[in-house]
Amino acid sequence: MTEKKGMRQRLRNAGWGAIVLLFAAGIVFWGGFNWALEMTNTEKFCISCHEMEDNVFQEYRNTIHYQNRTGVRATCPDCHVPKEWGPKMIRKIKASREVYGKIMGTINTREKFQDERLRLAQNEWRRMKANNSQECRNCHNYEYFDYSVQGRRSNQMHQAGLAEGKTCIDCHKGIAHSLPAVDQSIGADHGGVAPEVFHPTAPKAE
Repeated sequence: MTEKKGMRQRLRNAGWGAIVLLFAAGIVFWGGFNWALEMTNTEKFCISCHEMEDNVFQEYRNTIHYQNRTGVRATCPDCHVPKEWGPKMIRKIKASREVYGKIMGTINTREKFQDERLRLAQNEWRRMKANNSQECRNCHNYEYFDYSVQGRRSNQMHQAGLAEGKTCIDCHKGIAHSLPAVDQSIGADHGGVAPEVFHPTAPKAE
């Protein structure tokens, strides 16, 4: 009888020990996962490949999001990675395709980047349109605009955009990067972005 109790106690202790070990392993795994996630969510990581550093980053450096009078900066992940955990994971998984592009040399020259600029830009515009420019709204919000200190044109456009249900990316496509060429010719398509893509009209009321 004593031996059975001793065996049960040892099994019970072993069970608790296994639970503690699994719990500790879970914490280490989760901590390591989140550390890796945050390390890949920095500007330094984003421009660690020359495709980014030599192209879009150089354009971004000439904008108000990079340098301004208050010193408040919006870095690559602030604009291109959602802050919410679920959408962030989805975005990270989709962005992993860029690793394949890096390995295959899809955009390893300036010329290749220019050839792909329109497609890449439209992909990002669609993404931001679909999520109501959520990354922009992490810092900017219609509800807190002080229209009295905005210029007349900005004042009118922001209020009209709010009334028409537009989202930030509808009008601010070139806020941090150069825009693709706009097709302003009459007749043959020259591969540029149609003007209505940059400035879409609001849907008419039923």
